[in-house]
Amino acid sequence: MDLARQLFEAQFVDVRPVSGVCANLTVYSAFTDPGDTMMALAIPNGGHISTGRKEFNGTAGLVHGLNVEYFAFDRDNWNIDVDKTKEKIKKLISENKRPKLVMFGGSLFLFPHPVRELSDFLKSENIFVCYDAAHVAGLIAGKQFQKPLSEGADAMTLSTHKTLFGPQGGAVISWEKYSEKIKAAAFPGTASNHHLQNVAGKAIAFAEFLEFGERYASQVIANARALADALSEEGVDVLASNLGFTKSHQVAIDVTKYGDGGTLEKELERANIIVNRQLIPGDVKAGRHYMHPGGLRVGTSEVTRLGMGPSEMKEIARLMARVIMKKSSTTEVREDVIELRRAFQKVQYAFETALPAYKYVKVRS
Repeated sequence: MDLARQLFEAQFVDVRPVSGVCANLTVYSAFTDPGDTMMALAIPNGGHISTGRKEFNGTAGLVHGLNVEYFAFDRDNWNIDVDKTKEKIKKLISENKRPKLVMFGGSLFLFPHPVRELSDFLKSENIFVCYDAAHVAGLIAGKQFQKPLSEGADAMTLSTHKTLFGPQGGAVISWEKYSEKIKAAAFPGTASNHHLQNVAGKAIAFAEFLEFGERYASQVIANARALADALSEEGVDVLASNLGFTKSHQVAIDVTKYGDGGTLEKELERANIIVNRQLIPGDVKAGRHYMHPGGLRVGTSEVTRLGMGPSEMKEIARLMARVIMKKSSTTEVREDVIELRRAFQKVQYAFETALPAYKYVKVRS
């Protein structure tokens, strides 16, 4: 907890949630009641299933019984539309559906969200402001994305195993004034056992990030931009080109000219390239399903930690284009992937041995 407070420059951290979803459920339990309204991104606009409606088996609706409304979304700017969201909230209030909580963040997360632009308005309407940092926690810890708490968020939830390279788990970061409610919701509210072996792993991950996080996060974002540029040069339809493609670790691709995201996800996996199928704006209207959506989501966090840089991003783009566009043999591409990967076998941005971690974590015998 001390390391996490230092890393995120926070007053209070609860490291007991066992996943990012459970961290979100902790916040729902602490600050809302079943039947309340919350606001988040729709899944095709980047939202996560943990903020989804009951009919989509989303955690917010199915588990905690929240009514979920969606942020107004500006597709041209790939972000929450500030003015239209304010209008929507005012309309909901006039209909006696005042949101109790808003959740910034999501799973397709290319650009920082307008926390600062909306937080004063939200608080003036007595709406709790949370930020789901599951996918960008390492970029925030590495001071390369945005600082949600200083921009007006009341709490920030996260996973500890994505851009933040720890064990699978979660955390809630907030202000001291909210600590008792969060602690009670974490235990006994949402977890009877908080997986102590993972808590130890979180401590080491936080220590490593204090040492290496800024360099790592900076390289992750540089690699994402290099990958997006290279994919675009190969002729792949990379989304948000008018905005420079990305300011995070993620790149989003529209693959509707070449098939669908679900099929191409499997084809790429056969070639030893691991990506994620992704709903993108327009998919639902076009009748596309989440199993076979119109997009792919690609991240650079893992290849960066193996020591790859912009030149390798160009090679990865060529390999991906061979599968997506040229329909090359996945067996042949896989052999080239193996050859590329052979030179990158050592984890970077990490302690060489266990010993340096002890300057952060005092071990008692």
